[in-house]
Parts: sequence; structure tokens; C-alpha cells
Amino acid sequence: MHNYKELKVWQKAMDFVVAVYALTRKFPKDELFGLTSQLRRAAVSIALNIAEGAGRETDAEFARFLDIALGSAYESIVALIIAQRLGYCDLQESNALVEQAEEIARMLTGLIKHYAPNREYLNQK
Repeated sequence: MHNYKELKVWQKAMDFVVAVYALTRKFPKDELFGLTSQLRRAAVSIALNIAEGAGRETDAEFARFLDIALGSAYESIVALIIAQRLGYCDLQESNALVEQAEEIARMLTGLIKHYAPNREYLNQK
């Protein structure tokens, strides 16, 4: 098992969640159950999956949850781009958060390669 609270990527994911919530408070109220909810869920999912994976017994299981977190990071990036294109935030705001998400994605990719270099978790059920 891993101590997720000591992982720099988890700490950055937590900061990202806070920033996403701050940004989405400015989105139109009619987006509350649309893009606002989707972006918040994706951001939260990053930190949650890192923590859940850290509680698993094997490195391969941990890597599987890191991979899920990675998918959520990319989902967050696309949602931020959509928000900017719809005019819910400006380019500077969305770019700052996209950069955070991309850094998290790079860190997750490095951890996945470390804990499951051959992605053996893909063969697990």
C-alpha cells in the first residue's frame, strides 16, 4: 500500500479540484447539471482514484487506478477547452487549469510506467 497523502501528484490533484470548483462557480446556472457537474466530477475523480489505488495491495492494481485518474485528467482538459469555447471562462483561466491538468497527467504517466511498466494491470479482471 502507498501513502497517497505523500504523493506530489495527489497534492497537485487536490489543488486542481479546488481551482476547478472556483472556476465553475462562475459558469452559468443552467450548466449546473451539465458541464459544471462533468468538469467537477472529472477533477474530483483524479484525486479519488489516486487515493483508492494507493489502498490496493499490488503495484499493478495501483497502476490501474492511476490509469483511471489519467483518463479523468484528460477529460478535465477537454471540459476546460469546451468551457473556454463556450465563453464560460477566458483563455487565460482555462489555459492555467489545462496546464495544471497536463502536469498531473505527466506525473500519472510516470507513476504508471514505474509501477506497471508493461501495463500488466490491463490483463487483470
